[in-house]
Amino acid sequence: MRYLTARKRAEGKGAAHTGTEHHWYMTVSGVGLALIVPIFLYIFGSALGGSREEVLATFAHPAVAILTGLVLFVGLEHFRKGAQTMLEDYSRGAMRKVLIISVTVLSYGLTATGLFALAKIAI
Repeated sequence: MRYLTARKRAEGKGAAHTGTEHHWYMTVSGVGLALIVPIFLYIFGSALGGSREEVLATFAHPAVAILTGLVLFVGLEHFRKGAQTMLEDYSRGAMRKVLIISVTVLSYGLTATGLFALAKIAI
């Protein structure tokens, strides 16, 4: 049987035992977004102002569609987790729960809408 001190049991755990995982998720998703968002903005900017057919052709390309889906999904999930952390820090009581649920619904709704629109374009 192992003997664990209180410090050893608590190492790497936050108050809710998920702080480390949340921090790493935010760090990894932030770095990922820093790499793919400039590429997405370049593609989006070059398609901006084109005719409807040109824009549809651009976003129907598999690589562009995958990149756009990644930006939508990872970006909005990063937003959801960051906004939830902010709301947990700065709001209290029942309003905190309402705001967290609202941000979660908004994030998932935007993700679903964006991915649906992307699927309609790509298919």
